[in-house]
Amino acid sequence: MGFIESIKSHLANLPGWRTNKKIVVFESDDWGSIRMPSREVYKALMKRGIRVDQLSYNRYDSLASVADLSALFEVLSSVQDKNGRPAILTANTLAANPDFEKIEADDFSDYHYEPFTETLKRYAEHGNSFSLWKEGMQAGLFRPQFHGREHLNVQRWLRALRENTGHTRLAFDLRMFDLSTSLVIGENSFMEALNFEDAGEVERQKDALLDGLDLFEEIFGYRATTFIPPCYTWSSRLDAPLYKAGIKAYQSGWFQREPLPGKSHRFKKRFHYTGQRNRAGQYYLVRNAAFEPADRPDFDWVDDVLGRMEIIFRCKKPAIISTHRLNFIGFIDEDNRDRNLRLFRTLLNKMLRRWPDIEFMSSDQLLGEVVGSG
Repeated sequence: MGFIESIKSHLANLPGWRTNKKIVVFESDDWGSIRMPSREVYKALMKRGIRVDQLSYNRYDSLASVADLSALFEVLSSVQDKNGRPAILTANTLAANPDFEKIEADDFSDYHYEPFTETLKRYAEHGNSFSLWKEGMQAGLFRPQFHGREHLNVQRWLRALRENTGHTRLAFDLRMFDLSTSLVIGENSFMEALNFEDAGEVERQKDALLDGLDLFEEIFGYRATTFIPPCYTWSSRLDAPLYKAGIKAYQSGWFQREPLPGKSHRFKKRFHYTGQRNRAGQYYLVRNAAFEPADRPDFDWVDDVLGRMEIIFRCKKPAIISTHRLNFIGFIDEDNRDRNLRLFRTLLNKMLRRWPDIEFMSSDQLLGEVVGSG
């Protein structure tokens, strides 16, 4: 980490809640959501000249197979913290995916969805994967929390389908909902579920989130208490209804992107820090490190995370490390999963050698620490 980046990290970690414990939280987004359906679809798109290889999420990301989950859980269970607990991944989950058949039958006029557990059954190597989710949860390796009902801007997507815009229908026919070639938010992107052009859309978003929280509870048997909005983008008008529905904390980046009405895709940035509370009473748990080797394979992620942890613990903060699902997926490319899991194992072993008093926690467990100390 360079000098300027080190200064920025120190300053960002100064405000907010403090602890003498060396807490480590791994927050991983996108579990349950469709991305690239298969190697065959990937190759077909490349053959048509659609450069899905230019965005790591299209190149590697997919629903986790049985093999993916088994390999990930083996690495998580290979280490123990000072309390004898294994490393745990907070699996931020999208509870549903589009029901393509029903949407097509309605001529793209209405939206229909299916629980992600039903989507898994459509994939040849995923039929038993939800049983592994449950085994990982019971073993203290995998703790689902809420990432939304779906990772999809439903109204914008349906409009694009009706108007047959760009590659939207092609993606639909391949049972995908996004062929973005970058992470830039624009009018052709559907991933930022809670973005809007008209402020009146927020009411629909609220209804979808409340519905998604009920579905999450139906699937997992408990209520989610933390939420990471897709793409760090959401309206603060959602805070109060989400709090009432059980969301007591936002997982967040340093900045919330609050949409401003209109088609210009402008946002008001709101700075957050761990332990901060909003008017609704919710806390913010802010990510202060990242492990994303699938996105930048030539970067030294292990060294970067360890360097940031030095600063984080010096500032008496929990290390909240972002790591998206695509880092652990080999269904499209096995080398991606195997390479990144080797790095992840190295990171876990090195952090425990440097700080043997580390305590692994999920995001909702960290929330308990923050609330309990207040």
